[in-house]
Amino acid sequence: MSDSSSLPPVRLHSEAELARDALATPLFSRAARLARWAGPDTRVGVGGELEEEQLPGAAEALGLAGDDAAALASEAWRVAVDTGLVAIVDEEEGTVAAAPDLALLTSGSPHDVLGLWLGALETVLADASVPDLDDLGDAMDEDGTIDFSELDWDLEAEAEFLDGVLGNLYLLTVGEEGPGDHPVPLPALAASMIVPDDMGEPTNDVLEQVSDAMMRLDDQFRLLEPIGLVEFRPVDEALMADAEGADDAADEPATPVDDTDVSRYGMVRLTPLGLYGLRARLLEAGISAPAVGELVDKGADALLDGTSTFPPMAAQAETEQWLARREPLTAARELLAAARGGDTGAPLRRLRCQQALSLVGTEAEPALREVLDDAELGGLARVWLVERGAADVPVPPESMVFWLTIDTVAAQLAAEGNSTELQALVEGLAQQHSGFFATAWRVDHPATPDVLEAMGRLHPDKKVAKAARKAAFKARSQQGG
Repeated sequence: MSDSSSLPPVRLHSEAELARDALATPLFSRAARLARWAGPDTRVGVGGELEEEQLPGAAEALGLAGDDAAALASEAWRVAVDTGLVAIVDEEEGTVAAAPDLALLTSGSPHDVLGLWLGALETVLADASVPDLDDLGDAMDEDGTIDFSELDWDLEAEAEFLDGVLGNLYLLTVGEEGPGDHPVPLPALAASMIVPDDMGEPTNDVLEQVSDAMMRLDDQFRLLEPIGLVEFRPVDEALMADAEGADDAADEPATPVDDTDVSRYGMVRLTPLGLYGLRARLLEAGISAPAVGELVDKGADALLDGTSTFPPMAAQAETEQWLARREPLTAARELLAAARGGDTGAPLRRLRCQQALSLVGTEAEPALREVLDDAELGGLARVWLVERGAADVPVPPESMVFWLTIDTVAAQLAAEGNSTELQALVEGLAQQHSGFFATAWRVDHPATPDVLEAMGRLHPDKKVAKAARKAAFKARSQQGG
């Protein structure tokens, strides 16, 4: 995964909803049913796998039939054992019994259920990183051990590749500019792992690698769907036949296909349960993966600092949940108190405070009037009162107007960098105030030099940009820089 520090917050369903989803997944529900089915006559091998003669009974207990019934039953049993739903009573005798954790599926908390599901997910992810069993057979010695050097395959590399793919899928899902709940084409996901960011037109060799990765992911997502991690539309079988150069299809008329239909190449999306599972794995790996709603019980300082790196929609969602637990007047006072400060993060805190206060009703008016004379908060308080049509709002002194302007631009710089929106703001300020820079450099704000330097970078007019840089030099000299 790329820069983990920039992970956007995820919006999760409640644990109760997610636990219900987990219990309803095909593989986990089968594992639970087999754990309840197991009895005194159930026998397992040295690795905990069901004995061959037990598989038909297990498949029947699950209501499975057909060629895949035994394989599906075997997979569900392995999950039951690995997850701790089944305990090995006597390894020599091969006897088993339902484990105490099985009862948690009916009497435990949603968190307990999700903990067991996460264990099942790890089992499936490990299986998904293993190559085809036919390849394993070719690399097996006479004594039954596998010589991994004979395989064109690296267990650690395969696991890292799958982790990277799932990390990219997580980023695409939680990012506000990504597809969100919509499925992602499999070729795009494969390309995100293989095509270098600075590559213009991919070479034939790179395209072949993408194609190979896409087919590998097709197999892996087929395994991951039954545990509820993803919803998956596999690669069109006709495409797979073409890729394999099927001889029996060569002499038959080609079936017309729509090459523009990207869904034929496979589509995948994370489920709400999958989002929960991947976030849990990120946290386990020590990666910060915030979730909307984590700040509702914390103070206003934590809210303003925590949402400072959130995308706009996530910041608003977090703030709305925080406000819902507080009286408007109390919340406004807490927010205003937390917005004070002269540190580098203060302008962005005040911007987040202003955005939070925009969600508060007129019941908060007394809190805003209390800070009208405050050098740091008086400007934003006036804006809030005027927007709500309040009476008797004092006209701000020029010094407060300029201070608020510098503070606002500093906040936008921290939030968005040199964005087109900020450039438009800079152009508008210089156009509205012909003598803006002659006054701005005197503003007693820690960010004044940096803001004026940024205005010099962003303004397209060379004359205005030069005036901004000159003002920045004066401001820095005044502050002793």
